[in-house]
Amino acid sequence: MSLQSTPSAERIHIGLFGRRNAGKSSVMNALTGQNLAIVSDVKGTTTDPVLKSMELLPLGPVVFIDTPGLDDEGELGQMRIKKAYQMLNKTDIALVVVDAGEGLSPLEETLIETIQKKQIPYLLVFNKSDTAKKQDLPAHSIPVSAKTGEHIHELKEAIAACKPADSNKRIIGDLIHPNDTIVLVTPIDEAAPKGRLILPQQQTIRDILDSDAYCIVTKETTLTHALSSLKEPPALVVTDSQAFGKVSKIVDESIPLTSFSILFARYKGNLQTVAAGAAALDRLKDGDTVLICEGCTHHRQCGDIGTVKLPNWISSYTKKDLHFVFKSGTEFPDDLSPYAMVVHCGGCMLNEREVNYRMKCAADQGVPFTNYGILIAQVHGILKRAVAPFAEISALFS
Repeated sequence: MSLQSTPSAERIHIGLFGRRNAGKSSVMNALTGQNLAIVSDVKGTTTDPVLKSMELLPLGPVVFIDTPGLDDEGELGQMRIKKAYQMLNKTDIALVVVDAGEGLSPLEETLIETIQKKQIPYLLVFNKSDTAKKQDLPAHSIPVSAKTGEHIHELKEAIAACKPADSNKRIIGDLIHPNDTIVLVTPIDEAAPKGRLILPQQQTIRDILDSDAYCIVTKETTLTHALSSLKEPPALVVTDSQAFGKVSKIVDESIPLTSFSILFARYKGNLQTVAAGAAALDRLKDGDTVLICEGCTHHRQCGDIGTVKLPNWISSYTKKDLHFVFKSGTEFPDDLSPYAMVVHCGGCMLNEREVNYRMKCAADQGVPFTNYGILIAQVHGILKRAVAPFAEISALFS
């Protein structure tokens, strides 16, 4: 990602769905004016979902999701179809692309039903209109030709009209005031990326600057000196969750304290749900299985927070003989019945729709769902303090 790029998780995700050879990739290329995807007359050219970040006027920063054909065949084809449907979980606007010469089939009708159930705004796009016989099109459909560019401009305008309303949600800006001093604690260990900060830290710094407040960034090992150098106590301290235990002992009780993970739980999903989900720790029994999920994939280091530290903290807190299963990236299970609870990362690499989809899956199946930061605060006995800055849920822990 370039320094001037909008993070993928903050972009509107536009998914293209339909049968093989309907022209999904061609429509995407026409919309962007670029050859982002390989196109061919051979059915099944797109074999896996492909995500492309770019700017689409008049919409702004977007991610296009080009998916395999939903009429693929064979055992491998069924796997591709499943992957395509999974992309709906992160799609903000869906384009159902139909070959105008073939018209709607039961497959597209089933797809539209699924899209409607997920409450995703969608457009019905009839491609290849330049070669198809003129016919009555369904209401609200858009005839286009990716080949000639016919009505591509109109399609762009229709997509822009589907844009979700701009949210006033802030990561931290609504918790602070101009000229406040905020201290951010960012451990630099073997798991830290070389030469840069991780995305939640970058985005939090930007939101602080947008609020005309001051920001001090320090490691947990230099936090004591950083605090003592301030003339006045900071308005808020935000720490990486894995340092919660150490940081909470350094930062005076009079100073509000929370974590990046908790900030992002509020920003991306439902903080009340993940805060309540931590109570499931006290109900775990010997033999229970805990699912630990991360939204991104990365090389595991010695002492990795997801696969090493969290299981150790949970086992130490519960004193139970537990099993742990680890998932990352798009590998979120459809069936959560084997698990006593789900512990999820802050979701900085996932868009809001996918975070909420995962939370809803757990809620529908009666499986408690919590967040790294919330759980770590719970096992260190500081959850009430960690959520105190958030008036909407702090009352639950009074």
